[in-house]
Amino acid sequence: MVTALARREVVRYFQSRGVSERRALAVVCMSPSALRYAPAQDRNHELRSDPCAGASAPTLRCGDDLLYVLPAGVLVNHKRVERLYSEAQLQMPKRKRKKIPLSERQPLVRPQQADQVWSMDFVFDRSADGRTIKCLTIVDDVTHECVGIVAERAIGGSALTRILDKLHITRGLPQVIRTDNGKEFCGRAMLSWAHGHGVKLRLIEPGKPNQNAYVESFNGRLRDECLNENWFINLQHAKSVIETWRRE
Repeated sequence: MVTALARREVVRYFQSRGVSERRALAVVCMSPSALRYAPAQDRNHELRSDPCAGASAPTLRCGDDLLYVLPAGVLVNHKRVERLYSEAQLQMPKRKRKKIPLSERQPLVRPQQADQVWSMDFVFDRSADGRTIKCLTIVDDVTHECVGIVAERAIGGSALTRILDKLHITRGLPQVIRTDNGKEFCGRAMLSWAHGHGVKLRLIEPGKPNQNAYVESFNGRLRDECLNENWFINLQHAKSVIETWRRE
């Protein structure tokens, strides 16, 4: 198939030999408008040079959804951002999950309003000196909002109740807290605190993290987008980076 550019070259060759433009266009089966067509200016130059270039940094693993939110003062359709994102090949490869045999599924009941059920879990990492960083993650089951991420060297049952007391002052408490069977959640300090504040503790079955799927999904994002992408110098550095990521 002859391209439009090749036909233009043939028309110019005929014109250089003294053939009229009308005759040359008729020979190559081309319209005058196609001959005089000039490509429009690229409207996506600003988007290609600014946000898409920033998205190539390894710290952004959220895809084009977050990229659509980032440009300040730029009004653009999200489909254009998605197209440019695909053209620039900025998609991050997904890590393959290990396949396990299917077992009996337990339905995960979703509450009807915010601050009704919170899910809590721990995520571990290490700082540059090799010491452990223990992160308590708290997620609202309805809005999927991260209520808080607390990073410390160690969090026992008493420290866990103090964290919840601070949330009680600033935000309030839920009716139910869903956790696994960790010693921090099943200890005497946590049981006494829940009884005193009228909060029900809902423990999942051992070995079935799918019953706590909301916080487990959030932990995967935290690990993939924050913990694996940063090298923490010390605990204070980890707290600052993790809190910045949570707010974003």
